[in-house]
Amino acid sequence: MTIGARTRTTDVLWADITDIYAAVLAHPFVTGLTDGTLPHEAFRHYIVQDAHYLRGYAKALAVCAAKAPDEHDLAMFAAHAGGAIAAEQELHADLLGGLGLTSEQAAAEPVAPATRAYVSYLLATAYSGSYAEAVAAVLPCYWIYARVGEHLLEQGSPDPLYSRWIATYGGGDFQAVVDAVLAATDRIGEGLSERELARMREHFTTTSRYEWMFWDAGYRQERWPV
Repeated sequence: MTIGARTRTTDVLWADITDIYAAVLAHPFVTGLTDGTLPHEAFRHYIVQDAHYLRGYAKALAVCAAKAPDEHDLAMFAAHAGGAIAAEQELHADLLGGLGLTSEQAAAEPVAPATRAYVSYLLATAYSGSYAEAVAAVLPCYWIYARVGEHLLEQGSPDPLYSRWIATYGGGDFQAVVDAVLAATDRIGEGLSERELARMREHFTTTSRYEWMFWDAGYRQERWPV
């Protein structure tokens, strides 16, 4: 079976995670960004872990670039890999400063369990899977953040730190980046076999779950138990 023109790959993928996305929006970490109830300690933990995560995510994007079948997607994912590092250096440095922490101190903190698991899954899928599988695995970090950012931007936040974070992911620049990746995903989906699509769906759903787990770990300020 192939995916016909009437059904976009992105529609299939998103339909698989509507319940996961609803759970993300309902999580107290996310709701706490807009009502100001999220403790700064939880946000600090999240930002530190996100810096760790983005270094691994950049590597996964670089693998997507290496596996891309055409120059357009190669250039796009290579640019995004560099952009992930720039985001860590710019946005995180700004937010960490507001939380009383330097980038050097953040880098020295241990990688938490959910972060380690998520990054390990991303890299294993990117290296061992097909181009389609690699893109499916990295897609939730683009798409869910864009949807969450757009949702939160409508509500705003009384906390200036949270407002800065929301503006980054809810703004037009990030939305344009995500739109380009969604278009690439739909191009990938043209002519995919049922088996290939099933693998994409599995990876996309798994990393969407990791997105929820990442926010939950931040909220709980997750540490290694032993």
